[in-house]
Amino acid sequence: MSLKEFAAVLPDYAKDIRLNVGSLLNEAQMGDQRKYGTLLACAHGSGYKPLVDAAEAECAPKLSEEAANAARAAAAVMAMNNVYYRFTHLAANKQYADMPARLRMNVIAAPGIEKEDFELFSLAVSAMNGCGLCIDAHEAVLKKAGVSAETIQNAARIAAVMAAVATVHRTLG
Repeated sequence: MSLKEFAAVLPDYAKDIRLNVGSLLNEAQMGDQRKYGTLLACAHGSGYKPLVDAAEAECAPKLSEEAANAARAAAAVMAMNNVYYRFTHLAANKQYADMPARLRMNVIAAPGIEKEDFELFSLAVSAMNGCGLCIDAHEAVLKKAGVSAETIQNAARIAAVMAAVATVHRTLG
C-alpha cells in the first residue's frame, strides 16, 4: 500500500492531512533521496508499524538500500538521542549538559550516504520528537553545508504531516 493509499482512509475531519500527504509526494525541490529518506525516517520515527509498512512500500523504488538504511538509522539513533539531549536541555541541573553522554552513535559520523542527507533525516525526526537541542544541532550542520532554509522547512513539513498521519490513523481501529 502506498502512502497516498494509506492516507486516503483518513476520515473527512483529517482531509487537510490527506491533501498534505499528496502535496509532499509531489514536492520536487528536495530530490528523491532527501524527500523519500525523510519520509521513511519519519515513518520509523512515528513508531506506528502500519505507517512504517506504507512508507517502506512507497520508498523502496525511490531509495538505494544505503539511503533506506540511513533513514532507518536516523530514526533509531534519534529515538535515543532526542530523549537524552532533551533531558539535558530541560533538566534544572545544568551539570548534565556538561557530562559525556556515553551513548554509541557512530552512525552519525558514518551514515553510508551524504552527511547532509542523514542530518536532514535526523532533523526531521528530532522535530517529531520535540528535541530543540537536537533540532538546533542538526540545523547548524545543514546550514554550514549550504542546505537551504526551504529544504530544512520541507523536512519539518514532512515530519509534521507524517506525525499527523500516524496520530489520526491510530484512532481508526
